[in-house]
Amino acid sequence: MHSLRRWIPLVVLAVGISASAVASAAPYSTPTIQAVDASRTSITLRVTAGATGAPAGFMVEWMTAADYDTYGWSYGYLYTCSCWGVPTLNWDSSGEASYRLAPGASQIVEMGDQFDETGTTNDYNVELERGSEYYFRVRAIGDANGQASAWSSSIESTTDDDNNCTFTQGYWKNHPEAWPVASLTLGSVNYSAAQLLAIFNTPAAGNGLISLAHQLIATKLNVAQGADPTPVTAAINAADALIGALVIPPVGAGFLAPGITSGLTNTLDNYNNGNTTVPHCGETPTQSSSWGRVKSLYR
Repeated sequence: MHSLRRWIPLVVLAVGISASAVASAAPYSTPTIQAVDASRTSITLRVTAGATGAPAGFMVEWMTAADYDTYGWSYGYLYTCSCWGVPTLNWDSSGEASYRLAPGASQIVEMGDQFDETGTTNDYNVELERGSEYYFRVRAIGDANGQASAWSSSIESTTDDDNNCTFTQGYWKNHPEAWPVASLTLGSVNYSAAQLLAIFNTPAAGNGLISLAHQLIATKLNVAQGADPTPVTAAINAADALIGALVIPPVGAGFLAPGITSGLTNTLDNYNNGNTTVPHCGETPTQSSSWGRVKSLYR
Protein backbone atom coordinates (compact mmCIF):
# COMPACT_ATOMS: atom_id res chain seq x y z
CA MET A 1 0.00 0.00 0.00
CA HIS A 2 1.32 3.43 -0.84
CA SER A 3 1.26 5.58 2.28
CA LEU A 4 2.42 8.91 0.84
CA ARG A 5 -0.10 10.60 -1.41
CA ARG A 6 -1.36 14.02 -2.33
CA TRP A 7 -3.97 15.21 0.16
CA ILE A 8 -7.25 16.17 -1.46
CA PRO A 9 -9.58 17.54 1.23
CA LEU A 10 -13.23 16.52 0.99
CA VAL A 11 -15.42 19.60 1.29
CA VAL A 12 -19.21 19.55 1.23
CA LEU A 13 -20.86 22.87 0.39
CA ALA A 14 -24.61 23.38 0.75
CA VAL A 15 -26.09 25.60 -1.94
CA GLY A 16 -27.41 28.87 -0.55
CA ILE A 17 -25.76 28.49 2.89
CA SER A 18 -23.29 31.22 3.75
CA ALA A 19 -19.97 30.51 5.40
CA SER A 20 -20.88 32.87 8.24
CA ALA A 21 -24.05 30.90 8.99
CA VAL A 22 -22.07 27.68 9.30
CA ALA A 23 -19.37 29.35 11.38
CA SER A 24 -21.91 30.70 13.86
CA ALA A 25 -23.48 27.29 14.48
CA ALA A 26 -22.25 25.22 17.42
CA PRO A 27 -20.25 22.05 16.68
CA TYR A 28 -22.05 18.73 16.75
CA SER A 29 -21.17 16.36 19.56
CA THR A 30 -18.40 13.88 18.80
CA PRO A 31 -19.42 10.37 17.66
CA THR A 32 -17.77 7.24 18.99
CA ILE A 33 -16.17 4.53 16.87
CA GLN A 34 -15.72 0.82 17.57
CA ALA A 35 -14.22 -2.04 15.53
CA VAL A 36 -16.78 -4.86 15.52
CA ASP A 37 -15.45 -7.32 12.90
CA ALA A 38 -12.47 -8.01 10.67
CA SER A 39 -11.78 -10.17 7.64
CA ARG A 40 -8.58 -10.72 5.71
CA THR A 41 -9.15 -7.55 3.69
CA SER A 42 -11.57 -5.38 5.66
CA ILE A 43 -12.41 -3.99 9.09
CA THR A 44 -16.01 -3.25 10.05
CA LEU A 45 -16.53 -0.16 12.20
CA ARG A 46 -19.58 0.89 14.17
CA VAL A 47 -20.10 4.64 14.44
CA THR A 48 -22.50 5.92 17.11
CA ALA A 49 -23.67 9.54 17.10
CA GLY A 50 -23.38 11.75 20.15
CA ALA A 51 -26.10 13.72 21.90
CA THR A 52 -26.73 16.06 18.94
CA GLY A 53 -26.53 13.33 16.28
CA ALA A 54 -24.77 13.42 12.92
CA PRO A 55 -27.59 14.68 10.64
CA ALA A 56 -25.22 15.30 7.71
CA GLY A 57 -23.37 12.00 8.17
CA PHE A 58 -19.86 11.35 9.41
CA MET A 59 -16.28 11.14 8.15
CA VAL A 60 -13.86 8.33 8.99
CA GLU A 61 -10.12 8.88 8.71
CA TRP A 62 -7.74 5.94 8.75
CA MET A 63 -4.08 5.10 8.26
CA THR A 64 -1.67 2.22 8.71
CA ALA A 65 -0.22 1.70 12.16
CA ALA A 66 3.27 2.19 10.75
CA ASP A 67 2.37 5.64 9.41
CA TYR A 68 0.45 6.51 12.58
CA ASP A 69 3.43 5.62 14.76
CA THR A 70 5.71 7.75 12.59
CA TYR A 71 3.55 10.73 11.65
CA GLY A 72 0.42 10.72 13.83
CA TRP A 73 -2.67 12.09 12.11
CA SER A 74 -0.70 13.80 9.36
CA TYR A 75 -2.78 14.63 6.28
CA GLY A 76 -0.08 13.42 3.92
CA TYR A 77 -0.46 9.84 5.13
CA LEU A 78 -4.12 9.26 5.92
CA TYR A 79 -7.22 8.30 3.96
CA THR A 80 -10.83 9.45 4.24
CA CYS A 81 -14.32 8.05 3.86
CA SER A 82 -17.24 10.50 3.99
CA CYS A 83 -20.46 8.64 4.84
CA TRP A 84 -23.53 10.73 4.04
CA GLY A 85 -26.13 8.65 2.17
CA VAL A 86 -27.78 5.22 2.13
CA PRO A 87 -25.56 2.10 2.12
CA THR A 88 -26.67 -0.89 0.03
CA LEU A 89 -23.75 -3.33 0.49
CA ASN A 90 -22.86 -3.28 4.19
CA TRP A 91 -25.26 -1.95 6.78
CA ASP A 92 -26.84 -2.82 10.12
CA SER A 93 -30.56 -3.36 9.66
CA SER A 94 -31.12 -2.70 13.37
CA GLY A 95 -29.55 0.76 13.08
CA GLU A 96 -30.36 3.84 11.03
CA ALA A 97 -31.40 3.48 7.38
CA SER A 98 -28.55 5.78 6.31
CA TYR A 99 -25.30 7.26 7.55
CA ARG A 100 -27.18 10.39 8.70
CA LEU A 101 -27.54 9.54 12.36
CA ALA A 102 -30.06 10.64 14.95
CA PRO A 103 -28.75 11.29 18.48
CA GLY A 104 -27.40 8.04 19.92
CA ALA A 105 -28.05 6.10 16.70
CA SER A 106 -25.41 3.98 14.98
CA GLN A 107 -24.49 2.44 11.64
CA ILE A 108 -21.63 0.24 10.43
CA VAL A 109 -19.13 1.02 7.67
CA GLU A 110 -16.75 -1.62 6.29
CA MET A 111 -13.34 -0.20 5.43
CA GLY A 112 -11.68 -2.23 2.69
CA ASP A 113 -15.04 -3.15 1.14
CA GLN A 114 -16.08 0.21 -0.30
CA PHE A 115 -15.76 -0.40 -4.05
CA ASP A 116 -19.47 -1.12 -4.57
CA GLU A 117 -20.82 0.78 -1.56
CA THR A 118 -23.29 3.63 -2.00
CA GLY A 119 -23.78 6.78 0.05
CA THR A 120 -20.04 7.27 0.61
CA THR A 121 -17.20 9.27 -0.92
CA ASN A 122 -13.75 7.70 -0.63
CA ASP A 123 -10.28 8.67 -1.71
CA TYR A 124 -9.00 5.08 -1.34
CA ASN A 125 -11.57 2.31 -1.75
CA VAL A 126 -9.47 -0.80 -2.35
CA GLU A 127 -9.06 -3.70 0.05
CA LEU A 128 -6.96 -3.48 3.20
CA GLU A 129 -3.76 -5.47 3.53
CA ARG A 130 -3.94 -8.93 5.05
CA GLY A 131 -2.71 -9.20 8.64
CA SER A 132 -2.09 -5.46 8.93
CA GLU A 133 -2.77 -2.98 11.73
CA TYR A 134 -4.74 0.24 11.16
CA TYR A 135 -5.87 3.26 13.17
CA PHE A 136 -9.27 4.94 12.75
CA ARG A 137 -11.10 8.04 14.04
CA VAL A 138 -14.43 9.69 13.20
CA ARG A 139 -16.23 13.03 13.38
CA ALA A 140 -19.70 14.29 12.49
CA ILE A 141 -19.86 16.26 9.22
CA GLY A 142 -20.93 19.91 9.54
CA ASP A 143 -23.93 21.49 7.83
CA ALA A 144 -26.08 24.64 8.13
CA ASN A 145 -27.22 23.69 11.63
CA GLY A 146 -23.93 22.71 13.17
CA GLN A 147 -20.19 22.69 12.62
CA ALA A 148 -18.20 19.49 12.21
CA SER A 149 -17.58 17.83 15.55
CA ALA A 150 -14.22 17.28 17.14
CA TRP A 151 -12.46 14.06 16.18
CA SER A 152 -13.12 10.99 18.27
CA SER A 153 -10.43 9.10 20.12
CA SER A 154 -8.32 6.87 17.87
CA ILE A 155 -8.93 3.12 17.81
CA GLU A 156 -6.74 0.31 16.46
CA SER A 157 -7.77 -2.87 14.65
CA THR A 158 -6.02 -5.55 12.58
CA THR A 159 -7.15 -7.51 9.53
CA ASP A 160 -7.16 -11.31 9.74
CA ASP A 161 -4.24 -13.46 8.65
CA ASP A 162 -5.99 -16.78 8.03
CA ASN A 163 -4.27 -19.34 5.84
CA ASN A 164 -7.06 -21.70 5.30
CA CYS A 165 -10.50 -21.00 2.30
CA THR A 166 -12.00 -18.35 0.19
CA PHE A 167 -10.75 -15.24 -1.58
CA THR A 168 -12.50 -11.90 -2.05
CA GLN A 169 -13.59 -10.35 -5.32
CA GLY A 170 -10.59 -8.01 -5.05
CA TYR A 171 -8.16 -10.92 -4.97
CA TRP A 172 -9.70 -12.68 -7.97
CA LYS A 173 -9.92 -9.39 -9.89
CA ASN A 174 -6.20 -8.78 -9.39
CA HIS A 175 -5.04 -12.38 -9.89
CA PRO A 176 -6.67 -13.69 -13.09
CA GLU A 177 -3.68 -15.98 -13.55
CA ALA A 178 -4.91 -17.96 -10.52
CA TRP A 179 -8.44 -18.53 -11.86
CA PRO A 180 -9.30 -22.25 -11.85
CA VAL A 181 -11.72 -21.93 -14.82
CA ALA A 182 -11.77 -19.95 -18.08
CA SER A 183 -15.46 -19.05 -18.02
CA LEU A 184 -18.47 -18.89 -15.70
CA THR A 185 -22.23 -18.89 -16.09
CA LEU A 186 -24.07 -16.14 -14.22
CA GLY A 187 -27.80 -16.61 -14.41
CA SER A 188 -28.27 -18.34 -17.76
CA VAL A 189 -25.52 -16.46 -19.63
CA ASN A 190 -21.96 -17.74 -20.00
CA TYR A 191 -19.09 -15.24 -19.80
CA SER A 192 -15.45 -15.58 -20.85
CA ALA A 193 -12.63 -14.69 -18.48
CA ALA A 194 -12.12 -11.38 -20.30
CA GLN A 195 -15.81 -10.51 -19.88
CA LEU A 196 -15.74 -11.48 -16.21
CA LEU A 197 -12.74 -9.20 -15.66
CA ALA A 198 -14.59 -6.36 -17.38
CA ILE A 199 -17.53 -6.91 -15.02
CA PHE A 200 -15.18 -7.00 -12.01
CA ASN A 201 -13.72 -3.64 -13.06
CA THR A 202 -17.09 -1.94 -13.50
CA PRO A 203 -18.31 -0.05 -10.39
CA ALA A 204 -21.87 -0.88 -9.39
CA ALA A 205 -22.94 2.79 -9.34
CA GLY A 206 -26.31 1.87 -7.88
CA ASN A 207 -26.90 -1.15 -10.16
CA GLY A 208 -27.56 -4.08 -7.87
CA LEU A 209 -27.00 -6.54 -10.73
CA ILE A 210 -23.34 -5.50 -10.97
CA SER A 211 -22.62 -5.68 -7.24
CA LEU A 212 -24.34 -9.08 -7.06
CA ALA A 213 -22.32 -10.27 -10.05
CA HIS A 214 -19.05 -9.20 -8.40
CA GLN A 215 -19.72 -11.38 -5.38
CA LEU A 216 -21.21 -14.25 -7.40
CA ILE A 217 -18.15 -14.43 -9.67
CA ALA A 218 -15.85 -14.52 -6.65
CA THR A 219 -17.99 -17.18 -4.97
CA LYS A 220 -18.02 -19.43 -8.02
CA LEU A 221 -14.26 -19.05 -8.46
CA ASN A 222 -13.81 -19.98 -4.79
CA VAL A 223 -15.98 -23.06 -5.19
CA ALA A 224 -14.22 -24.04 -8.41
CA GLN A 225 -10.95 -23.73 -6.50
CA GLY A 226 -12.18 -26.18 -3.87
CA ALA A 227 -13.91 -24.14 -1.15
CA ASP A 228 -16.88 -25.79 0.54
CA PRO A 229 -20.04 -24.27 -1.01
CA THR A 230 -22.38 -25.50 1.74
CA PRO A 231 -22.89 -22.12 3.48
CA VAL A 232 -23.90 -20.40 0.21
CA THR A 233 -25.35 -23.07 -2.08
CA ALA A 234 -28.87 -21.70 -1.60
CA ALA A 235 -27.66 -18.12 -2.13
CA ILE A 236 -25.81 -19.06 -5.33
CA ASN A 237 -28.89 -20.77 -6.74
CA ALA A 238 -31.08 -17.83 -5.74
CA ALA A 239 -28.65 -15.36 -7.33
CA ASP A 240 -28.58 -17.28 -10.60
CA ALA A 241 -32.37 -17.45 -10.63
CA LEU A 242 -32.65 -13.71 -9.96
CA ILE A 243 -30.15 -12.81 -12.69
CA GLY A 244 -31.76 -15.13 -15.23
CA ALA A 245 -31.16 -13.97 -18.80
CA LEU A 246 -30.04 -10.44 -17.82
CA VAL A 247 -26.67 -9.58 -19.39
CA ILE A 248 -24.42 -7.86 -16.89
CA PRO A 249 -22.75 -4.52 -17.76
CA PRO A 250 -20.46 -3.70 -19.44
CA VAL A 251 -21.12 -6.82 -21.51
CA GLY A 252 -24.83 -5.95 -21.63
CA ALA A 253 -27.22 -3.43 -20.13
CA GLY A 254 -28.99 -5.47 -17.44
CA PHE A 255 -30.20 -3.77 -14.27
CA LEU A 256 -31.57 -4.78 -10.88
CA ALA A 257 -32.41 -2.43 -8.03
CA PRO A 258 -30.00 -2.73 -5.07
CA GLY A 259 -32.92 -3.33 -2.74
CA ILE A 260 -33.67 -6.56 -4.59
CA THR A 261 -30.10 -7.87 -4.65
CA SER A 262 -28.50 -6.54 -1.46
CA GLY A 263 -29.43 -9.49 0.76
CA LEU A 264 -27.90 -12.06 -1.58
CA THR A 265 -24.93 -9.80 -2.29
CA ASN A 266 -24.20 -9.47 1.41
CA THR A 267 -24.48 -13.24 1.98
CA LEU A 268 -22.00 -13.97 -0.82
CA ASP A 269 -19.73 -11.13 0.33
CA ASN A 270 -19.57 -12.61 3.83
CA TYR A 271 -18.64 -16.00 2.36
CA ASN A 272 -15.91 -14.52 0.16
CA ASN A 273 -14.51 -12.59 3.13
CA GLY A 274 -14.27 -15.74 5.23
CA ASN A 275 -17.05 -14.72 7.60
CA THR A 276 -18.86 -18.09 7.49
CA THR A 277 -17.80 -21.60 8.49
CA VAL A 278 -15.36 -21.52 5.55
CA PRO A 279 -12.28 -19.44 6.48
CA HIS A 280 -10.41 -17.06 4.22
CA CYS A 281 -7.32 -18.17 2.31
CA GLY A 282 -4.00 -16.62 3.13
CA GLU A 283 -1.90 -17.84 0.24
CA THR A 284 -2.24 -18.03 -3.54
CA PRO A 285 -4.36 -21.07 -4.43
CA THR A 286 -2.77 -23.87 -6.43
CA GLN A 287 -5.56 -26.40 -6.87
CA SER A 288 -7.11 -26.39 -10.32
CA SER A 289 -10.65 -27.34 -11.19
CA SER A 290 -12.69 -27.99 -14.28
CA TRP A 291 -15.69 -26.09 -15.58
CA GLY A 292 -17.54 -29.40 -15.43
CA ARG A 293 -17.08 -29.48 -11.66
CA VAL A 294 -18.63 -26.05 -11.30
CA LYS A 295 -21.61 -26.99 -13.49
CA SER A 296 -22.16 -30.19 -11.52
CA LEU A 297 -22.55 -28.14 -8.33
CA TYR A 298 -25.19 -25.72 -9.66
CA ARG A 299 -26.97 -27.40 -12.55
